[in-house]
Amino acid sequence: MPKDLQDHICDDALFSKAFRTHADHLYKFLFYKFGSQLNPKDKVQEAFIKLWENCKKVPPSKAKSYLFTVANNLMLNEVAHQKIVLKHQQTQQRSHSNESPEFLMQEKEYQEKLENAINNLSEAQRVAFLMNRAEGKKFKEIAFILDISVKAVEKRIYGALEKLRKDIKEI
Repeated sequence: MPKDLQDHICDDALFSKAFRTHADHLYKFLFYKFGSQLNPKDKVQEAFIKLWENCKKVPPSKAKSYLFTVANNLMLNEVAHQKIVLKHQQTQQRSHSNESPEFLMQEKEYQEKLENAINNLSEAQRVAFLMNRAEGKKFKEIAFILDISVKAVEKRIYGALEKLRKDIKEI
C-alpha cells in the first residue's frame, strides 16, 4: 500500500473495516448514555458521514476516538436542541391566546360577580351548592355528609340557583 493511504482513512477497505469494528460499539455507547429517544442509530450514521467527509484529516489509528467524540457531540447538540424546543413550546402556550382583551376583561368581571353572588348565599345554601357544583357530589352524598334529608339538599341547591339567577343576569 502506498504511504498516503496509511495516513488517512479514505480507503474504502479501511473505512469499511472501521465501520464494521466500531459501529455497534458506538451505537451501544450512545444508547446507554442517552437512551433511544434521540435516535442513536442516526447519530452513528452521521458520525460515520462526518468521518468520511474528513477522512483525509483522520488517521486510521484515531478513527475510533474521532467517531466517539463526534457522535457524543451530535447527541449533546440534540439534547440542547430538544431543551430549546421544549422551552419554546411552553412559552408559546402561555404567551398567546385566541381571546380578545375585551373577552378576557368580561370573563374576569363575570367571575368576580359570580364569586360575590356565591358569597351572598346563606351558609347552608353555599355549602350544599359548592359540594354539588364544585366538588361534583350527588344529592345523596351531600345529604349523608351534612346529615340532612335529600329533599333538604334539593331545596338548598335550588334556592341557591334562584338567588344566583337574580344576582347575576347572565346565568
